Amino acid sequence: MPKENSQRASVLQHVSQNVRRLRLLAQLSQSALSDLSGVSRRMLVAIEAGEKNVSLSTLDRVAEALNVAFSDLIQAPGSPDPSRINEVAWTGAIAGSKAVLLAKASATREVELWEWRLEPGEAYFSEADAEGWSEQLYVFEGCLTLIINDQALRFNAGEFYMYASNQPHVYRNESDCVVRFVRNVVI
Repeated sequence: MPKENSQRASVLQHVSQNVRRLRLLAQLSQSALSDLSGVSRRMLVAIEAGEKNVSLSTLDRVAEALNVAFSDLIQAPGSPDPSRINEVAWTGAIAGSKAVLLAKASATREVELWEWRLEPGEAYFSEADAEGWSEQLYVFEGCLTLIINDQALRFNAGEFYMYASNQPHVYRNESDCVVRFVRNVVI
């Protein structure tokens, strides 16, 4: 089985376990969850059995009916870091098409989406953000160096990181190639 298919299969297992666990915690029968979510009982039975490739919109309806976040349904049960998801949530009909939910963070006001480009040798120095703010970084080209508390962390293309940004931090390009990354500021 190709890696993407095996990743998707593991997410279906997570969804299966999580839907059943959360339904039982909510003291709902499959019929009651079906009524609340508008998802057929037959579909819920298949989801809980891990037999059904379910759409994202169906999972959204189930999550809403269970009063949980979408990410709570697809995250690996017992994950040591609840903010880090890194699970394939959708695969397309054409090989290579996919959507990966990388991470989640609680937001009280807004989330800002930024695209950054640092040329070789460039650095950006940031003062501490307000308490409760966090940042999510996803590098899609090059190697980004993030310095927090005098510790240098390096992230290559395809890697991501989330951290509390209530401390001074630096984005630096220490390579001889351009670095491009996405930065979400969670406020």
